[in-house]
Amino acid sequence: MFRTKLEADVDVSLGASVVSAKKVRKTYRTGNLEVPALKGVDLEISSGEFVAIIGPSGNGKSTLLNCLSGIDTIDSGSVHIAGQDIFGVRDAKRTALRASMMGFIFQSFNLVPVFSAVENVEMPLLAAGVKPKIAREKASRMLDQVNIGKRSAHRPSELSGGEQQRVAIARALVAEPAIIWADEPTGNLDSATAAVIVDLLKEVNANGQTVVIVTHDRGIAKQSDRIVKVRDGRIESDETSAEMAGA
Repeated sequence: MFRTKLEADVDVSLGASVVSAKKVRKTYRTGNLEVPALKGVDLEISSGEFVAIIGPSGNGKSTLLNCLSGIDTIDSGSVHIAGQDIFGVRDAKRTALRASMMGFIFQSFNLVPVFSAVENVEMPLLAAGVKPKIAREKASRMLDQVNIGKRSAHRPSELSGGEQQRVAIARALVAEPAIIWADEPTGNLDSATAAVIVDLLKEVNANGQTVVIVTHDRGIAKQSDRIVKVRDGRIESDETSAEMAGA
């Protein structure tokens, strides 16, 4: 159903390291207040993995995702995406790397309210310079693939929460990125709709795309390949789902 189109100058072959974080530190500062969020995190993620990041609220899960993806900066350490040091390049190149290799799904959907579903989905393509007609065709096909094509002309306010999240997933996938970052993508959904969204992510992953999901739901986490537990800004454990089930 889904396929991946990747840049030729990066190595995202199945099983190769696609994300490599070394001694990553991040502290948030407000006035004289300093809040350490990440305290020397090391993490490797291979291409094609489905990784769940879990842990108590306020312990660094979302910060870790934001730093791994280059949305947020780091204070020290390094993050490599497909061998490229994303904090060793200018902001413009880091932004271009995110646009070409990454898709993002958030709990709050982040859809543009005045745009229709298909207009929201085509945005990443238009930003990348794809011709409008081609962008519209690709966006329409992607909405069909996530089973919401019949609602493509509707604005977010006319869609249910589950439908809005499908649109958000379509937007994340339309440029066929190597990595999908999902931050609590089912947090605002009922259990039945959440299960559908997770199934979509599993289908994407089964076709070779790397999926990294932040979640508080252990039921969702157990469907991943690996479960990385974050506590107090550090990785407390990093185990395969099978290992955790055995324990």
